[in-house]
Amino acid sequence: MSGSIYGTIFRVSTWGESHGKGLGVVVDGCPAGIPLTEGDIQKCLDRRKPGQNKFVTPRKEDDAVEILSGVFEGKTTGTPISMLVYNKCQRSADYSEIASYYRPGHADYTYNEKYGFRDYRGGGRSSGRETIGRVAAGAVAKKLLASLGIDIFAYSRKIGGIEIVEENFNREEILNNPVCMPDAKAAKKVEQLLEEKIKEHDSVGGVVECQITGIPSGIGEPVFEKLSANLGKAILSIGAVKGFEIGDGFAVADAFGSTNNDSFYYKEEGSKVLEKSSNHGGGIYGGISDGSEICFRAAVKPTPSIAKLQKTVNKEGKNIEVSIKGRHDPIIVPRAVVVVESMAAITVADMLLVSMSARMDKIAQFFGREQCFMEILNKEENL
Repeated sequence: MSGSIYGTIFRVSTWGESHGKGLGVVVDGCPAGIPLTEGDIQKCLDRRKPGQNKFVTPRKEDDAVEILSGVFEGKTTGTPISMLVYNKCQRSADYSEIASYYRPGHADYTYNEKYGFRDYRGGGRSSGRETIGRVAAGAVAKKLLASLGIDIFAYSRKIGGIEIVEENFNREEILNNPVCMPDAKAAKKVEQLLEEKIKEHDSVGGVVECQITGIPSGIGEPVFEKLSANLGKAILSIGAVKGFEIGDGFAVADAFGSTNNDSFYYKEEGSKVLEKSSNHGGGIYGGISDGSEICFRAAVKPTPSIAKLQKTVNKEGKNIEVSIKGRHDPIIVPRAVVVVESMAAITVADMLLVSMSARMDKIAQFFGREQCFMEILNKEENL
């Protein structure tokens, strides 16, 4: 299987299956000297681990991470960082029945068509448990970004049609309720809806929103490696994500240029500190960051594994009806929040490092060769 590696300089390679011995990730290209401990990684993994409340799968996993390489005396060494999480609570027998048919909404059929067989124990690599490696790598990326004053945080913006109210926005509330909403009132309504859907053996989808602040201008490449394009690829690579938009997103289709354009101005004349009157573009123009807040959203589908009776087919060519057994989340959105956050952090960290080579004057400054560079530049200009 190809396609398990992401990034150009800050490169992430995930491995492992839902019901294998374990899952993990190798992070290559991380600079040396960043303070990093297993506790830093664990805080992020604890936000996505199962069995935390009645709205997530009851599968009990500690998801305890081990750092195998790349860290010495509490700091990154600049060598590959390898991290491992063992699976300890597999119940593969719960999935033996689905070996004979294709679950609606899952990758069973497409995996079988591509590889000729599939790991039916929880979906193998298509399982949401694959995101353990992403979250562990994202924790490293967030430490890198935090040292540069860049902050990334995500939250559930809408679940089952119930959306947060901006006036009630409280970032601290995100970790205070089981649905990861920054609006306590909206969270209560969602919890009531989920209670109803659990009784109906159904599931719910929603929208995760992510904000990135402190990112400097000039990050991203203008053609195929746009910051917006790479964020889109990273977020859409998450199995449950079916849609991505940045800034005003699809709303721009109904807008006019006079209202959609973000006007520039200087807060003080002559200060050269550029400001914007709005942020319809989401902090990115021409694929390059403009220095303002980046805001994007991801649409997360309802959990496809539901106990409600569904129509499908089996390998013998018969039409059948199934009720999916096993331990499944009635909603994916809250646990997807930290995954979205992590993939955004990995993308931004990678593109920051890539952008370091964009300007010769910055390269000269980094290597302490400013004087040499300026002398040659002046000589060329005087020819």
